[in-house]
Amino acid sequence: MSGFIIGVTGGVASGKSEVTRRFEALGVVVADADVAAREAVSPGSEGLAEVVAGFGADVLAPDGSLDRAAMRRHVFGDAAARRRLEAIIHPRVRASLRETSAAAPGPYAVAAIPLLAEGGGRAAYPWLSRILVVDVSVDVQRARVMARDRVDAELAQRMIAAQATRDQRLAIADDVIVNDGPIEALAEHVAALDRRYRSLAAVSG
Repeated sequence: MSGFIIGVTGGVASGKSEVTRRFEALGVVVADADVAAREAVSPGSEGLAEVVAGFGADVLAPDGSLDRAAMRRHVFGDAAARRRLEAIIHPRVRASLRETSAAAPGPYAVAAIPLLAEGGGRAAYPWLSRILVVDVSVDVQRARVMARDRVDAELAQRMIAAQATRDQRLAIADDVIVNDGPIEALAEHVAALDRRYRSLAAVSG
C-alpha cells in the first residue's frame, strides 16, 4: 500500500509520458488519468449511462461505446456542456487514480494527471503528497507540437493556450524537471527524484 503519492503533470509536449515511463522502469506504479478517463465511460459503465442521459443516444457509436468525435462536437465551443461532461468524468477519474495509487506496492506511487492545474490542483487532489511538474519553455513546446502533430505554428500555439499557463503549473509544483534537453537526460533526473521520494516516503510512513 502506497500512502505517498506523487502527482506528475506538465503542458502538451512537455515530456510527461517519457518521465512516467522512466518511473515505471524503476518499478514504480503509475496510475494514468487518461486511462482512467477512458474507463470512466467504458461500455456498460455508470459513467457512460450518465453521459447518454445528459447528452442523448447520438453520442454512442454503433457498438455501444462512446463516440468521441460526436462527444467533441457536443462540447466544442460550449462551456456549459463541457462542464457537464467534466462533472461526470472527473470525480470518477480522481477516485480511480487514488484507489490505484493507494493499492500500489512499493514505497510510493505516481499519478499521471495532464490537466492537474486545470482540474483544481491541490484542492481537487488533496491526497497528493507532492506535485512534480515537467517544465519546458513555450518555444520548445511549440516546436515539439509542430513536429509531433505536423501542425502549423498557429494551431500549435492554440493548443498550448488552451491549457494552464506555464506559471500556473509551476505555482503548484513541489518538484520540477526542466525537460528542454536530450531525452537521455531524463533518466538521471528521474533516478534522483526516485531516491528522494523513497527517502521521503520512508519518513512519512
